Amino acid sequence: MLFDLTGKTALVTGTSGGLGAAMAIGLAEAGASVVAISSSNSNSTVEAVRAIGGQIEQISADLSKADTLESVFERAVGCFGKIDILVNNAGIIRRTPAADHSAKDWQDVIDLNLNSVFYLSQLAGRHMLERGSGKIINIASMLSYQGGINVPGYTASKHAVAGLTKALANEWAGRGVQINAIAPGYMTTNNTAPITADEARYKSITERIPAGRWGSPDDLKGPVVFLASAASDYMNGHVLNVDGGWLAR
Repeated sequence: MLFDLTGKTALVTGTSGGLGAAMAIGLAEAGASVVAISSSNSNSTVEAVRAIGGQIEQISADLSKADTLESVFERAVGCFGKIDILVNNAGIIRRTPAADHSAKDWQDVIDLNLNSVFYLSQLAGRHMLERGSGKIINIASMLSYQGGINVPGYTASKHAVAGLTKALANEWAGRGVQINAIAPGYMTTNNTAPITADEARYKSITERIPAGRWGSPDDLKGPVVFLASAASDYMNGHVLNVDGGWLAR
């Protein structure tokens, strides 16, 4: 029963595919009703959740536009009447050497990967604090610890997400709201397609992962259900690495 999410509502961002879709499906499999937010009108996640008998509503929104987030959150609450779980997954990456990284690329990444995380957490936090309970799960990265190559904006945003997770936990842990993060390792998604297409780099990364393979989006189902459930009620401000052992190498 510790992992049962029946009666809970989860708001998941960035659900058109990849990690967000898998986490939305995993939460639904555990019994949660899901509000899925993505910038596209892709119905694949909705269809997958409904195929297993789950409840899901979809909202199409550009979360990089801060002035729209309050109305987006209100729409999300209206779908099932409350939000018990927020998963801040939506994000982008722009690959350009630092010397050539444009101001637009920098700002686009920060607006979605960091600013939307804070503002949605703030909105959800107020909602949860009023009720004395809630779970916020941010999606960090291996680049919350490391510098990466040619991704200065992404790295800065993911370092900040890890710090924000701890800052919010310090303020809200004593009021019934748990804030934690998941740091996925190398996962096979659209974001990592440029790396997997580079045969030499793909091979060198795979050889360093103790598990001997890249992760798949489904590898995040268990961790997100754990952090969304009563099983993690005494966890706060933690960044959970799901990396096949990458950081231990």
